[in-house]
Amino acid sequence: MRATTEPGFRENVDIMFRHAVGYLDLPPGLADKIQICNSTYTVRFGVRLRGKIETFVGYRAVHSEHMEPVKGGIRYAPEVDQNEVEALAALMTYKCALVETPFGGSKGGLCIDPRKYEEHELEQITRRFAYELAKRDLIHPAQNVPAPDMGTGEREMAWIADQYARMNTTDINARACVTGKPLNSGGIKGRVEATGRGVQYALQEFFRHPDDMAKAGLTGSLSGKRVIVQGLGNVGYHAAKFLREEDDAIITAIIERDGAILNHGGLDPDAVREWIRQYGGIKGFPSATFIETGATVLEEDCDILIPAALEGVINLGNADRIRAPLIIEAANGPITAGADQILRDKGIVIIPDLYANAGGVTVSYFEWVKNLSHIRFGRMQRRNEEAHAMALVRELERLSADKELGWELAPDFKKKYLQGADELQLVRSGLDDTMRTAYQAISEEWHRRDDVIDLRTAAFIVSITRVADSYRAKGL
Repeated sequence: MRATTEPGFRENVDIMFRHAVGYLDLPPGLADKIQICNSTYTVRFGVRLRGKIETFVGYRAVHSEHMEPVKGGIRYAPEVDQNEVEALAALMTYKCALVETPFGGSKGGLCIDPRKYEEHELEQITRRFAYELAKRDLIHPAQNVPAPDMGTGEREMAWIADQYARMNTTDINARACVTGKPLNSGGIKGRVEATGRGVQYALQEFFRHPDDMAKAGLTGSLSGKRVIVQGLGNVGYHAAKFLREEDDAIITAIIERDGAILNHGGLDPDAVREWIRQYGGIKGFPSATFIETGATVLEEDCDILIPAALEGVINLGNADRIRAPLIIEAANGPITAGADQILRDKGIVIIPDLYANAGGVTVSYFEWVKNLSHIRFGRMQRRNEEAHAMALVRELERLSADKELGWELAPDFKKKYLQGADELQLVRSGLDDTMRTAYQAISEEWHRRDDVIDLRTAAFIVSITRVADSYRAKGL
């Protein structure tokens, strides 16, 4: 449970921002300009449902317009408020700057529990919310581009895109008004998995840096590392799945709303997800120990802890009992500012949220570019690449036959080499490169300065410096 004396989510983000600014020499007033949220729009609208008018409250915060459009998801949750969306919008600014996507930060939210409504009712609500935002240019391909977040997904983004198109019938770039859409509505392959895939790539890059691993007391590779995942939603599920299937990590525990399951021999995220789909929770999952107080499993012994659900799950109330030497923040703000200090003092290495979960906005950027260019990635060059590869293979085989060398290319090699990159492969390649280069910039800052003792501060320094440079280029 979070200690009641701790600041809220927005204050936590501001505390971490101010801590990093202390390492920088910014012109007077520029730090304040970067920190504050430029604007927040609150909308209250009614929808006729079940024979009566229901009134809903929604928000769209624009944190920084140092680059446009601004970018950020829309979440559906009953606890959404102005402070939360402003904190998330600020994180989006720093996140976009860190991974060098040309966006400012924004975020939206609707106070609603989507589980309480039928699909056709959610569509009515979503379309009306989109209408209220779009008519004020808070949804627009060149000004403000939403995406999915907690409680929303491809379905809601398709409704929003269609609503915008209905209101802007001559806008040829209408599909670029929102990202995270289904493929048949202008989406891009790899977007659903993007944030979880980004978490995997972030860990892979961390394990390429022996000096960084040493700070966490880790050696070797991801293979065999014991991983605890808190939250098996879209992000946690994909991160766990890829780490298990592609990196041979062992998922020893999964924490969900109704408790946690533990199996030191390893859990299959696909099987757990299917169990949740069928039974509504993880209780009763076979071949695992069920623990009703799931939050206590955050304190279990493991190599890597992945909080992938709500903010503030690691706080002053439990930080001193966390035993994982490495934490990667797949969720936004899962560690409070007070807990962050305690964990640092214990020598725990934290890969921060503004880097670790940037996979979503990175692939959203690719989708936005695809929508503006009106052509899917790989369509122009894929077959040309295959033709060039085939020409080389045939020449090698001809030389072998002419010279009686007996060369023979392995069938698996030929199959892989002769296959041109499709959209999914290009998206994953672009995401991998983005996560690698961003981590390298953070790690370099971490090691360059003796007074920077953690990755979060290093990440904020890199990000704030880039935002400040953008403002300076504008003449501020």
